[in-house]
Amino acid sequence: MQPQILSSYDAGRHAIDLDATITRLEAEGAYRDLSTIIIVPALGSVPTKAVASWLNLMNPPNQKVVRLFAVGMEVGDAYSRTIEAIIAHPDLSQYKYILTLEHDNVPPPDGLVRILRSAEDHPEYAAIGGLYFTKGYGGVAQIWGNPAEHPVNFKPQPPRDNALIECCGTGMGFTLFRTSLFKDEKLRKPWFKTTASTTEGCATQDLYAWADFRKHGYRAAIDCSIKVGHYDLGQDITW
Repeated sequence: MQPQILSSYDAGRHAIDLDATITRLEAEGAYRDLSTIIIVPALGSVPTKAVASWLNLMNPPNQKVVRLFAVGMEVGDAYSRTIEAIIAHPDLSQYKYILTLEHDNVPPPDGLVRILRSAEDHPEYAAIGGLYFTKGYGGVAQIWGNPAEHPVNFKPQPPRDNALIECCGTGMGFTLFRTSLFKDEKLRKPWFKTTASTTEGCATQDLYAWADFRKHGYRAAIDCSIKVGHYDLGQDITW
């Protein structure tokens, strides 16, 4: 502390320029409903490196955040059954957002706060994901499909630093969905399903869902400013 002569009153930095403080608080969404349910599908064990990042995940101040772990279920079944339970619950069904956080993803400490801000700033999107890559050398960004291309496809798009990129489908390692999406009775159920058959084709649970979501006008984007690790336990590498 520097030598100083103290007065009896100090209004504080936030109160001195109240207009600037109000602008900042509105931009951060501090006075909006940001209630969030975090779903983690955990078929087996969860890597310590992933859990360490979750414990450092900052919540928006004085907002409701609930964590649900779906244990012992295939990933598509885990998401569908957990969200069905949420929609049927009198309290949880009123939460505004659902964040999917997978057992091997490592979000930044401010990832939740930032992805909520992104969703509040862009109500045109039903879901916004953080940027993460498929595992292994040559991994691609999980920014699946360019809506400007026809016919609809899920080819990966290249990321652009700090850009918000619209896509046809997202991964689910760190993706924020509006709960209202799952209250749309027109959507196919189960929402999420891993398929591998001659009748349904081959699809991961996330792109299976987005093939239907897109048909009903729902849009998605990836916020490339939110960089999420994808941890490979076998190699002890975060991709």
